[in-house]
Amino acid sequence: MIVYEYPFNERIRTLLRLEDLYEKFKFFVHQEHAMQHHVALATIFDMLEVAGRADLKSDLLQELERQKQSLLSYRSNPNVAADMLDAVLLEVETVSAALVAAQGKTGQNVRDNEWLMSIRGRTIIPGGACEFDLPSYYAWQKRPAEQRFNDIVNWFAPLAPLFDALALVLRLLRDSGGPVKMIAIAGSYQQMLQGKVYQMLRLTMDESMGAIPEISANKYMLWVRFTTQGGDLKPKPLEEDVPFELTLCNF
Repeated sequence: MIVYEYPFNERIRTLLRLEDLYEKFKFFVHQEHAMQHHVALATIFDMLEVAGRADLKSDLLQELERQKQSLLSYRSNPNVAADMLDAVLLEVETVSAALVAAQGKTGQNVRDNEWLMSIRGRTIIPGGACEFDLPSYYAWQKRPAEQRFNDIVNWFAPLAPLFDALALVLRLLRDSGGPVKMIAIAGSYQQMLQGKVYQMLRLTMDESMGAIPEISANKYMLWVRFTTQGGDLKPKPLEEDVPFELTLCNF
C-alpha cells in the first residue's frame, strides 16, 4: 500500500516539508561517505530555509497546548484507556518543555557559525562547494566518518526539540481521522465538504495498480483524479475504477 498526503493549508504544508527533510537528514547522516555527509549538512541548511519562513516554535507550542487541553477532556470518558491517555499527555508535556527550553531563534547556532554560513553560501551555487572554493570544508570532508558524524549531530542538536514537536503534532493529526473505503469511478472522485475545515487528507491505495492521484481541495469540495504514467511519457487520465481509502484529518 502507498499513502499520499495532501495539506489543506500552508501551516501543514510547511510541517510536511520539514518532516520530509528530517527523514532525508536521518538517512544521510548515518552513512559514512563524505558526499553523503555533505547531503546531510546541506539538508540542515534547507531546514533553516523552510523553518525561517514562519514562527514555528510558538505555533507548535500553541498546538501542543491545545492538544493537551483536548486530551484532558477525555479523562472522564470511561471508554478511553487511562494509561494510554496518560502516556500521550506525558509525551506532550515532555516535548513542550524541551521546546520551551530551546533558546533563541530556530537554528541560530548554525547562523552564528561563520564557517557553516560560508559553506551554506557556496552550496546555493551549483557546484559551488568544490575544493578550490572551500579548501577548509574539503579538509573537513577528509576527516574520519565518526568525527564528521559527531560534528553534524552537534550542529543539528539545537534543532532536535523542534522536530520532536513537529513529529508529535503530525502524529496526532494523522491519528485524528479514520479511513473510509471509496471508489473513484472511471478514475475520478469528488466529495462535497460543505464548509467543514480539515487540515490534511490521506489517501491510501494499492501501489500495484499504478494509479497516481492528483488532488485538489478547499473547504467546499475535494477532487481526486487518477492518472497513469509509463516511462518518460506525460501522465494520462486513468479511465478505470480505482478503489482507495480516504482519511480526512483535523485537530
